[in-house]
Parts: sequence; C-alpha cells; structure tokens
Amino acid sequence: MGKIIALANQKGGVGKTTTTINLAASLATLEKKVLVVDADPQANASSGLGIDIQSLSCTVYECLVNGNNPKEAIIQACIDGLYVMPSHIDLVGAELELMNMEGRETVMKKMLDTIKDDYDYILIDCSPSLGLITVNSLTAADSIIIPVQCEYFALEGISKLLNTIRIIKTKLNPSLDIEGFLLTMYDSRLRLSNQIYDEIKKHFQELVFETIIARNVKLSEAPSYGLPAILYDAESKGAKNYLALAQEILNKNQSK
Repeated sequence: MGKIIALANQKGGVGKTTTTINLAASLATLEKKVLVVDADPQANASSGLGIDIQSLSCTVYECLVNGNNPKEAIIQACIDGLYVMPSHIDLVGAELELMNMEGRETVMKKMLDTIKDDYDYILIDCSPSLGLITVNSLTAADSIIIPVQCEYFALEGISKLLNTIRIIKTKLNPSLDIEGFLLTMYDSRLRLSNQIYDEIKKHFQELVFETIIARNVKLSEAPSYGLPAILYDAESKGAKNYLALAQEILNKNQSK
C-alpha cells in the first residue's frame, strides 16, 4: 500500500518544489517506486524532472476535470522507479471548474486511490495557496511535509496552514498526519538561521525533521537542466541532505 505525502505551505519560495523533486529522486535512488503529482499550475516540478510540458496531451488537469485515467498522464522520469504526473497552466482554471462538482474536495483522492497501490510513495507538490486544489491534495494525502525556510517571515502563515489542516482533519480527512516540518535554505553562519531553527524546534519538537536542508547553489542550478541534484551533482551538499531526508522518512515509516 503506497503512502501519499503532500508538500504544502501557502507561503511561496520555501523550497516545496525543490523538496518534492529531490526527495522523490532520493527515494527512487533508495529503490522505492515513487510518483510525483504536480498539483501546481506553474508545473515547476514537472520541468525540474525533465518533462517537456508543451508536448503533453494528458496532465493532472485532464485527470481531475475530465476524469481521464491517471495512468494516461504518468510519465517515466530521469531515474528508474521515478514517475511524474505532470501539471499544466490550465490547472489555474481547474479551481473554477471543480467548484460546481459534487464532492469537489475529494476528486484527487478518488483519482489517486485507483493507483495508490502501484507505488511505495506518492508525493504531491502543492501550489503556494490554500485553494481548492491544495484542499484536494490534503484530502488525498496520508501526511504532509511542511517546508519552512530559515528566514525572518518563516513562522508567518504557519498558523494559517495548521488551521487549514485542522479543518481538513475535522471535515474531510481525519487520518491526515504531519509527517514533519523541514527546515530549508539553512545557513549555519547566520544567527537568524539558528534562531529560526530553535524557534521551530521549540514549537513543534519531535515533528521537526532531524535533517536540515542547507542553502546550496547546486540545488538552485539543477532544475534548469531538468535534473534532480542527485543526478546533477551527487557530491553536492544539497544532494546529500535530501538523501538523508529520504532515509529518515523511510526509517520513520518502517518503525510505525
């Protein structure tokens, strides 16, 4: 039985897509079968894994709005065992089109339930908003990873996201867990990075991943080549951080 993990934070620029791409690639490197569902209209997770978005006839949009079989949309990515259900700019309009559907919050859950058993992990890259597509993603997910960048406004908005999670747990998905808070863009030389780390750790304790993602140039460069960091430069700090995160998640899920 696969596990569905959503990566969400309505604040932009916190490393959601970078984490989705590199965590998925690391899990696949550790011999898990992984599907990335790109639920962001910007489709950065798709292009960051080398998918040519312009050439697609079936994407997550067609699956959600037109009811296409999700298997039609899935593409093998650049690593064995890694697959992508790509996004498209059309997904911007999906919010409106789903609005009048019955059970509009559970469309993605029903779609993913049909393929959940085909994968060890399904990672959903959510858009930086708390709109209907993100609500669908959280309703479909077993757990959520919340990336938090080590910067001044990091804690802003987390309470709003936690409130949304609470509402979804109450009304739509009682089994939704927080997989963990992931600190990203960490720079050990900056006092601020350490303050944010201490603050998050104090608030959320064992919910904070041991692995911290350091600020790393290779992580920023890799997507422009359509590659995860582990293929772009396996020796880079970023690639090693995400491999450690993948191992931490596997250990945590084995011990449950």
